[in-house]
Amino acid sequence: MIKENIVQEKSYNFAIEIIQLIKKFPRKNDGFVLGKQLLRSSTSIGANVEEAIGAFSKSDFIYKMSIALKEAREKHYWLRLIRDSNMLNQNAEAYVLKAEELIKILTAIVKRSKNQN
Repeated sequence: MIKENIVQEKSYNFAIEIIQLIKKFPRKNDGFVLGKQLLRSSTSIGANVEEAIGAFSKSDFIYKMSIALKEAREKHYWLRLIRDSNMLNQNAEAYVLKAEELIKILTAIVKRSKNQN
């Protein structure tokens, strides 16, 4: 039986939510540019988490999780920009809060991993 991995599950599900959100972006230049940036950072988080799970050493694990954290922070930036520019007709605040939750989880994993002997 495979043990449930919260960060793996959350990063994957949130990437799917972002893919669905991007489909609602305006069909003009700003929508394409921001959508591309958001999609890239969003899907990269889960990919790096997957790589960290298969890491061959503790330092490799920390490195990959740190990249996932970096991408989560970038995703958070794009979501705030989208929210504050009123690009969407719907409330983007829920997405910003989910990004913050993911950042907190990844930060805790990286810090805990670095502090383990």
